[in-house]
Amino acid sequence: MRVQTPEPPAPTVPVAPATPTSADVARLAGVSRATVSYVLNNSRAVRISEPTRRRVHEAAEELGYVPHAAARSLRVGHSRMVLMPAPSVPAGPLYSQFLNDLQWALGRLDYTVVQYGGMGLRGDQAARAWAELRPVAVVVPSGGLGPQGVHVLKRSGARAVVVMGPERIEGAHTLLLDHREVGRSAGAHLVAAGRRRIGVVIPREAGHEVFSVPRLEGVRRAVEGTGATVTELPLGYREEAAARLAGRWRSLRLDAVFTYNDEYAQLLLRALQDERVGVPDETALVGADDLLLGRLLRPRLSTVRIELPSGRELAELVDRAVRDPACVPQVHSTLAARVVPRESG
Repeated sequence: MRVQTPEPPAPTVPVAPATPTSADVARLAGVSRATVSYVLNNSRAVRISEPTRRRVHEAAEELGYVPHAAARSLRVGHSRMVLMPAPSVPAGPLYSQFLNDLQWALGRLDYTVVQYGGMGLRGDQAARAWAELRPVAVVVPSGGLGPQGVHVLKRSGARAVVVMGPERIEGAHTLLLDHREVGRSAGAHLVAAGRRRIGVVIPREAGHEVFSVPRLEGVRRAVEGTGATVTELPLGYREEAAARLAGRWRSLRLDAVFTYNDEYAQLLLRALQDERVGVPDETALVGADDLLLGRLLRPRLSTVRIELPSGRELAELVDRAVRDPACVPQVHSTLAARVVPRESG
């Protein structure tokens, strides 16, 4: 007689917990589903008391409920996503603060900011990649987008395209950021101080040319007709590179230098001091961005203060364009620059 061995029991498959819905939140909070929608979508169309808002948020948190962005997009006809391409170079402190302010201001207007990190994408190729995400708006922080790219984004549903760069882009709201003014301000200041042999630091790191080239051009414009000369000084952001440049400084016979920004100024100033090059007696030194570190250096750093648009102003521009996509794109001149003279020149 053959004895049958019982088969082992089938493994128990864990059942995923049911996804909480807005109806669950409404029941727990003791309100209607419409109220839940108004509260969690931060709608101002209906007046809702603070105690009710608090109950809805507490119920949603207890249940682990979050609104479904895709469902809301279908309901209102567009997403609330604002896409911002990641900068091609590491953002400095001044620019990082501007981006943080912009993201905060957009969040207050109920937009979700998504930073797109696709490196190496430029122009129309980048625009097609951004369009796949179907953003309601795109804010391009450093140019590189042409009219065809704007067309691709708008065909995909983007109601607002805002470009920050040195020239107007057809079809987009353009914030003109002409960095020639930064170099022109520094050059004019040095010439007025009697300097005639001016060096200009050009970062070797890839990507900085979007700012360094126009700043160099601005210095050249400032010295036209003055008899002053301009010498380009390629410099990598490394101590040893700055030491090599400082080691041959006196052979360059320069009496002033514009260092591109305050970070390169700090790097070069330390190297010049190690070589016993007097600042500002032998060489006046001017940075840009007016960072706190410049005021902590000795001598205190002369710098170009750059006035960017506020994050709130740009967020309001995006919101107006989203609400009225038929409005004619405008050009806004936004970058102002002025020298803050201190001890270094």
